[in-house]
Amino acid sequence: MTVISFTSRVFNYFVKYFSSKSVQYFIGLIIGILAIIVLFLPSAYVVEEPGPTQDVLGKSSGKYVINVDNPNNPNNPNKKAASAVSGLKSHSKSGKLLLVTVNTSGVPGYEIPNIYAVLSWFDSKKQILPREVLVPVNQNASDYKKETNKQMTSSQSSAQVAALDYAKKHLNVNVKNVKVKMHIDDIGGPSAGMMYALGILNKLTGVDLAGGKTIAGTGTIDNNGKVGAIGGIRLKMISAKRDGARWFLAPNSNCDEVVGNIPQGLNVVSVKTLDDAYKALEKIKAGKSIKSFKTCNAKM
Repeated sequence: MTVISFTSRVFNYFVKYFSSKSVQYFIGLIIGILAIIVLFLPSAYVVEEPGPTQDVLGKSSGKYVINVDNPNNPNNPNKKAASAVSGLKSHSKSGKLLLVTVNTSGVPGYEIPNIYAVLSWFDSKKQILPREVLVPVNQNASDYKKETNKQMTSSQSSAQVAALDYAKKHLNVNVKNVKVKMHIDDIGGPSAGMMYALGILNKLTGVDLAGGKTIAGTGTIDNNGKVGAIGGIRLKMISAKRDGARWFLAPNSNCDEVVGNIPQGLNVVSVKTLDDAYKALEKIKAGKSIKSFKTCNAKM
């Protein structure tokens, strides 16, 4: 059979096949093809899922996340004083203070097809949001990265101010000329502020605030130590539990999202200020039960 003969047979087959079909069939066929095309077009939605965690007391890419240079106390003599303030003993095993993140797909530079957004609707560990909820209209990848980096830098700055002020006023630590440097890779936004502040206090005093435990948390922070709401807290609680945390510090202003979404085995403490968070760590370290903490309760 020649190529021309084969091509002719195929052509005749399709002519005969399609000539026997109704108009409705062709309309359905076109709609089906268009639907398939649409599924692979860029989506107007973003998909969020539990992201990685980072111990603010540990290292990121070989460098400590937080470095505190205190020229007043090069050998950290405040450790004893700070322990006296907290009334707590140091632990031989250092604890972890985990900042938690959300992986977001669909933002500028990380576009997703509609089919991925559709499939994500059926995954309980993912959250679907219109892109404009997170990203201004017409913002490009470069602008998005600059904005999230700006938010992170501002968050770190506020964490430093709040932590040093708290150490001076509540822990009797001399913070004159203290320098704080922070390093972290591939994490943007303002939601790690509270955990940065707690990490600075841990490094500044030399006291293991986590008491050998793994404690996670999230929340923005301002210069006055006020803890603010963040996005994606349900997903962040999942990542905290996944990475070994049994305690989670959550902004009080996020309590509506916390209630009914707490992973089994995770104890969630509600905090409004850095002072609330610090005192919560003291109680966790002392072995207090969840009943002695402020928690998120459903509104009546």
